[in-house]
Amino acid sequence: MRLFGVFLVLLFFLMGCSDGNGESQDLGDSEPVVTSSVQIGDVHKGQYHLGPVDFAETDWHNACAPGDGYRGALLESTGLGGEYLAGVSNTYNLDGGVCDACILIETDKGNSIVARVVTYGVSNEAGDLDVSPSVYEFINEEEYPRGMSWRFTACPDTGNLYYEIQTEANEWWTSLWVRNPKVPVVTVEVKSKNHSDYFEMKRGMDGTFTDAGGFGSGEFTLRITAMDNQVIEETFDGFTPGELIESAKQFQ
Repeated sequence: MRLFGVFLVLLFFLMGCSDGNGESQDLGDSEPVVTSSVQIGDVHKGQYHLGPVDFAETDWHNACAPGDGYRGALLESTGLGGEYLAGVSNTYNLDGGVCDACILIETDKGNSIVARVVTYGVSNEAGDLDVSPSVYEFINEEEYPRGMSWRFTACPDTGNLYYEIQTEANEWWTSLWVRNPKVPVVTVEVKSKNHSDYFEMKRGMDGTFTDAGGFGSGEFTLRITAMDNQVIEETFDGFTPGELIESAKQFQ
């Protein structure tokens, strides 16, 4: 994160984004959500900066993504219908727990927007944010300092959860991301051939949840708990490495 490559970021934003196979991805033209009645956790204060934070990873890798970035199928849901993205400081990365959460940003000038956190890194101050060009354009009035506050919130409706299975996953080492959560995810537990009772998966700094001993073969059940204590349970017949599984469920 930081103020590098702004021209390239803006050029990419104007041209659209790629799905990783050279094809243009339509991020939609949804108006940004500017407020939320669901406010979770503490308020953090700082300044917002033009990142770069973008799907193309123009200058920096998004810390919440695989090595080759977010996959094209997730761009619209992750970007909340546009490229409404943010990065927080290392102080508030929650050891990867901030990944894919939504935050409500409120500027000292009275502008606000909901954005999805896709990365974190070094900032000038602990409460600072780096934001994507679309977020910056929407809230900026050429003020300086660019004072603002932010806190976790519920995401706008962008469909159900997705489970992104790591490409290296197998029955002896199983790892996944929970994508598009409406509220931040705290824990993921699994029941499977290798676990007769719920076993808590370990969260990684990239937002993954990993069972170092693996699910084993066949059916498994996930239990996902959100920051506001909502719980989702869902059973699947099995998984394929690298698979993107669309859930039938979502938090309220």
